[in-house]
Amino acid sequence: MSESEKTRLIAWSHELRTVHGRLREALTVTQQALAAGAAVEAATRDLLLFCHGFCAALTAHHEGEDRHLFPAIAEQYPQLRDTLRYLQQDHSMIAHLLGGLQAAVARGAPPAELHRHLEGVAAIMESHFRYEERQLLTVLETLALDADPQVVLGPL
Repeated sequence: MSESEKTRLIAWSHELRTVHGRLREALTVTQQALAAGAAVEAATRDLLLFCHGFCAALTAHHEGEDRHLFPAIAEQYPQLRDTLRYLQQDHSMIAHLLGGLQAAVARGAPPAELHRHLEGVAAIMESHFRYEERQLLTVLETLALDADPQVVLGPL
C-alpha cells in the first residue's frame, strides 16, 4: 500500500471527527445567537440566519452519509448493516426535529420554545454522533472509498 493510499484511508476517520466538531460548533453558535438576542425580533432574525446554515449543513452531512459513506461501509463490512440502519433511523429522527425547529423559527416562536427545539436537536445529535463515532471510527481508518469528503460528509 502506497503512502498516499494509507493517508486516504486514515483520512475518513479524521474527516468524520472534523465534520462532527464543526457541526457541534455551528450548533453552539446557533444557541448563542438565541441566548444573546435582547429583543425577540433580533434573536429571531439571527436565529433564522444561523439555523438555516446549521440545519442545511447537518442535513447535507446526513444525506452524504446515507448516499455514499454507509453503502461503502455496508459493502466492505456487511456485519455493520444493522448499525447503519440504526444510524439512518437517527438521521430521519434528526431531520424531523430540524423541521420542527425551522418551522418554529419561521413563525417567530418565543425564545423559550426555540430553546427547547435547539436542546432537543442538540441532545439527539450528540447521542447520534457519539454512537456513530464509537461504531465507525475504527472501520473508517481502513475504509477504501475514493470520493470527495465534502460530498460524502457534507460541505463543512
